[in-house]
Amino acid sequence: MEKPAPNMIRGIVKQVLSGDSVIVRGQPRGGPPPERQLCLSNINAPKLARKANPNVEGSQSTRDEPFAWEAREYLRTKLIGKEVLFSIEYQVPGTGREYGCIYLPKPGSEECENITESIVAEGLVEVRRGGIRPSSDGQTKLIDLEELAKTQNKGKWAPDANEHVRDITWTIDDPRQFLDDHMGKEIPAIIEHVRDGCTVRVFLLPTFHHLTLMLSGVKCPMLRREGDKEVSEPYYDEAKFFTESRLLQREIKVLLESVSNQNFIGTIIHPAGNISELLLREGFARCVDWSMAVLTKGHDKLRAAEKFAKEKRLRIWKDYSPSKTNIDIKDREFTGKVVEIVNADAMVVRHPNGKDMKIHLSSLRPPRLQAKEDEEIIPVKDGKRMRPLYDIPYMFEAREFMRKKLVGNKVQVNIDYIKQASDGFPERTCATVMSGGINMAEALVSKGFATVLRHRQDDDQRSSHYDELLAAETRAIKNSKGLHNKKEPPIHRVADLSGDSAKSRQFLPFLQRAGRSRAIVEFVASGSRLRIYLPKETCLATFLLAGISCPRAARINTGQGVINNMEGEPFGNEALQFTKDLVLQQEVEVEVESMDKAGNFIGWMFVDGKNLSVALVEAGLSSIHFTAEKSNFYHALQYAEENAKQQKLKMWANYEEPKAVVAVVEESERKCNYKKVVITEVKENLAFYAQHAETGPQLEQLMTDLHTELSSNPPLPGSYTPRKGDLCAAQFVDGSWYRAKIEAIKGKQVSVFYVDYGNREVVPFGKLCLLPPRFHSFQPQAKEYFMAFIQLPKDPDQATDGSDEFQKRVINQQFLLNVEYKNQGMEHVTLMLDTVDVGKALVQEGLVLCEKRREKRLLKIMEEYQKSQDAARKARLNLWRYGDFTEDDAREFGYPTN
Repeated sequence: MEKPAPNMIRGIVKQVLSGDSVIVRGQPRGGPPPERQLCLSNINAPKLARKANPNVEGSQSTRDEPFAWEAREYLRTKLIGKEVLFSIEYQVPGTGREYGCIYLPKPGSEECENITESIVAEGLVEVRRGGIRPSSDGQTKLIDLEELAKTQNKGKWAPDANEHVRDITWTIDDPRQFLDDHMGKEIPAIIEHVRDGCTVRVFLLPTFHHLTLMLSGVKCPMLRREGDKEVSEPYYDEAKFFTESRLLQREIKVLLESVSNQNFIGTIIHPAGNISELLLREGFARCVDWSMAVLTKGHDKLRAAEKFAKEKRLRIWKDYSPSKTNIDIKDREFTGKVVEIVNADAMVVRHPNGKDMKIHLSSLRPPRLQAKEDEEIIPVKDGKRMRPLYDIPYMFEAREFMRKKLVGNKVQVNIDYIKQASDGFPERTCATVMSGGINMAEALVSKGFATVLRHRQDDDQRSSHYDELLAAETRAIKNSKGLHNKKEPPIHRVADLSGDSAKSRQFLPFLQRAGRSRAIVEFVASGSRLRIYLPKETCLATFLLAGISCPRAARINTGQGVINNMEGEPFGNEALQFTKDLVLQQEVEVEVESMDKAGNFIGWMFVDGKNLSVALVEAGLSSIHFTAEKSNFYHALQYAEENAKQQKLKMWANYEEPKAVVAVVEESERKCNYKKVVITEVKENLAFYAQHAETGPQLEQLMTDLHTELSSNPPLPGSYTPRKGDLCAAQFVDGSWYRAKIEAIKGKQVSVFYVDYGNREVVPFGKLCLLPPRFHSFQPQAKEYFMAFIQLPKDPDQATDGSDEFQKRVINQQFLLNVEYKNQGMEHVTLMLDTVDVGKALVQEGLVLCEKRREKRLLKIMEEYQKSQDAARKARLNLWRYGDFTEDDAREFGYPTN
C-alpha cells in the first residue's frame, strides 16, 4: 500500500482493454465526460485474441496468449466502474499513448493499492527489462515481485500456462438452432462493447460464444448513414452513455428470446434492475411492437415505464401529444351477456342497462380473403354473391370458436378506445373481452384464427394487452396454426337452399326421415322465421315454426330499394327479440315436417328440450294456427294459449272470453270408445303410462331392430356426449337398448325417461349412445293418463295404501281404456277388465274416494260410483273402518251425509 501523490488525477475506469491497458473516464464538464486510454508502464500483458476484420483483405482471427484473458479479468474485477487515481509518467511521441500507474483507494484509509504491482505479483504480466533505470526503486520492486511469482509458479509462470487459452466462437453458424438449444436459460455473460443504447456485444460464459445482442422490446436512438456520413439521431450519445456506464464489462445474465439474421434478441438480467425499463423511464428509448412479441415477461413494466416518460415528456418524448379519448372512465368496464357473434372480431354484448352494444376486439384483424397473383378479389363465387362466413378461409372456424365459448355467457368488457368513423367504416367501440379469465382476442390469435394489427408507433389507441397478442401471434406462426399454416385452408361447401324450391325439395326427404336434426340458428328474421345451418347436411335454409301464427316484426329499407320501411304488427318486435334471446347462434334441434312453395322448411324447433313454438305461445307472443291440430304438440300449445289468455299476457292483454249468444247444449250422453292398452308404468297419484295395443307389433319390431343394430355394432365408450333434451339410446338393466330422453345430467350420471315405457332411471355415460336416425320417426309409445272419477285420501298412509293397491292391480296388464274427460290438457280415463271397472272396484272396496263431477253426461256413472262408496262406508271397509271421516268436509261443501 502506498500514499498517493497530491497531484494525481481522479477518474472512473470505464473499460479494461487488456491486462495492461484501461480507459478512464474523467470528470464531466458540461458534456460527455472526457476519456483517455492509459497503459500501465514497465509491464507487458499477454495479448488477447482478435476477431478477423471483414473489411480488411486477408485479415485473420488470432488466439489468446496464455493467461491473456485472466490478466484482463483480474483488472476488470478490480477496477471496472470504480474511482481510481492515476499518474502519467510519459507519453509516446506520435501515438499519443500515455503510460503511468493506477492506484485503487482503500475504503476508509488514505492508502492506495498499486495496481501494477498487484498484477505482477499474481504472475499475470511480464516486467519489461529494457530501458529500466536501476536507480528506480519502483521498477526494482516489480522485478522482485515477478521473480517471486516465478518461484511460486503463479499465473503465466505455471507449468500448465499453455492450457489457459480460450476457445472462442466468433461466429455462430446456425443461430436458430443455437437459440432453440438455449431458449429459456439464463446464460452468464460479460458485456464487451456497447454499440448504442439497446445493442451490445457479449461473451457468453464459459463457452466464449461472441454474439451481438439487441434488447427485446425497446429501441434507442441510432446512428444513420446519410451518404458517406453517419448521422446520430437526437439523444443517441446520451442513451449510449446511459447503457455504457451501467453495463459495459459488467457480469450479467442473458436470456435469449429470438434471432434476426446473425443478431440475437434478448433480455439482460442484472441485479441492479432492468436496463430496458430504465432506458424507457428516462426517455432514452421507446417500445417496439415487433420485438415486444418475443419478450418472455415484463411487458407491463416496460409499457408503464414508457408511459411515465411520455407523461413527463422526457427527452425523445419532449414533443409527445397523447391520443384523445372520448370514453367516460365509469363506462370503460362492465359485465355483460354475449347475445351474438358478428364475425371473428366483433360481437354484440348486452350492457347491464339492457341495451345491446356492438364490441370489436381491440387490435385484431379477422381473416381476410387474399388474392392470388394476377387475380383480383371480387365479391362473387361461382356466379353467386360471396358469403364471407363460409368463403373466407378460417372465418367460419373463428366464428364457431367464439360462438361456442361466448354466446349466452357473461363476459368482462374493458373498452380500450373508440375508433372514429372513416373511409366508409362506422364508428367502432374496441375493447378487451375476458371470459373466465381468458382474453378472447389472445385465444383467437394463438389458434391462428386472427392476426394482430400493427399500429403506428405513436398510436396509443391499441389493446391494453397488446404485447400478449403479439406473443400469441408469434407462437401461432411458430407452430403453423390456422392462417399461418402453409397447407390449403379448409373449404366449406355449403348449399344455400333459401328461396330455391328445387334444391329444398331434394333435401326434404332426408330431413323428414332424420327426425330431429342438429342445427345452428344463424339469423332471426321474425319470431317464427329463422335462418339455420345444418352441419350434417352442410346446408343453409330458411325455417318456419310450425303450429303458430306469429305477429310480423317491422322491416327497414336495406338501402338497395328492395324492402321498403314497413311497420310491424303489435308485439311483432317483442316476438322477434324473444326468439333472438332464446335461440340466436345457439345449437338447436329441428324436426322438418314440410316445406312451402318458396322452398322454406316448416317444422318444430327445440332448444334445451323446449319447443320454441310452445314457448312463444306461452309468452303471449303467438297464437295457435289451425294446422297444429294434427300435430303431437297440439295439446301443449292449447294449454300454453289458455294460460296466456288467463294471465292476459302480451297479445292477450285485452282479451275477453267470448260471451255465449246461444245456449250451449251440453252432451247428455256419455261416449264410450274403448281401446286396448297395456299399462307399463304407474305413478303415485293414480296416473300411469300405457301403450296402445294397436301399435304393439310395430313397437316390438322397432325394439328388436334397435337391439340388433346396437348389439352387432356396439358403440365406443365415451363416443357420445349427452345433452339435456336429447333423444338417445339407453341400455337397461336387462342389457337391452331402448329409446330414452335425457332429462338431467349430474356429473357422470344421467337421468333418462324411457319414452316407450314411461319409466325413469339414472344411468352412467357408458350406458348411452347416439340413437340411429331411422329410429327417431316412430312416435313415443308411452302415453300418460289419469284415472277418472276417483281420488286418493288426504291421509299419507291411506293414500300410499290406495296407490299401491292400484299399481298391483294394473301394472303390466291389458285393459280397455275410455277417455271420460280432460283436465288442463290431461286425459282422465276409466279402465275395464272384462266387465269390471277398475276405479269403481277400488271405491267399492274402500281403497279410494269417489271424485265429484257435475257434467250432465256423467251423472249416471257418477251415481254408480257414489253407490259403491256408500256401500263401502256402511260396511266400514278399509278407509271407512273408523266411520265417516269425510262428514265435516261434506257439510262444508253442501253434500248430503248418510
